[in-house]
Amino acid sequence: MAKKDIDWSNIGFGYMKTDKRYVSNYKDGAWDDGALIEDDTVTISECACVLQYAQTIFEGLKAYTTENGHVVCFRPDLNAERLMDSAERLEMPQFPKERFID
Repeated sequence: MAKKDIDWSNIGFGYMKTDKRYVSNYKDGAWDDGALIEDDTVTISECACVLQYAQTIFEGLKAYTTENGHVVCFRPDLNAERLMDSAERLEMPQFPKERFID
């Protein structure tokens, strides 16, 4: 995947379309393997909890480019723990910490 020229210091918190996104679905008591996809369309049932009860979680993850050009994430383990804590509070299935970090 080619590196994008992004002005990180001015990126802000607005939506920024990306070339790919990771999707993993929870069904029958388990998370599927997930996939990196290019489609930015989200299909959702009108009965989805997020619409009926505002049951949703957002967990941002900060990444930086090092002096030698590597991209590194800042404390992804803590982001994973916050995501899991939020899911537990909302009685939602927890996404595995090791998969979040991977």
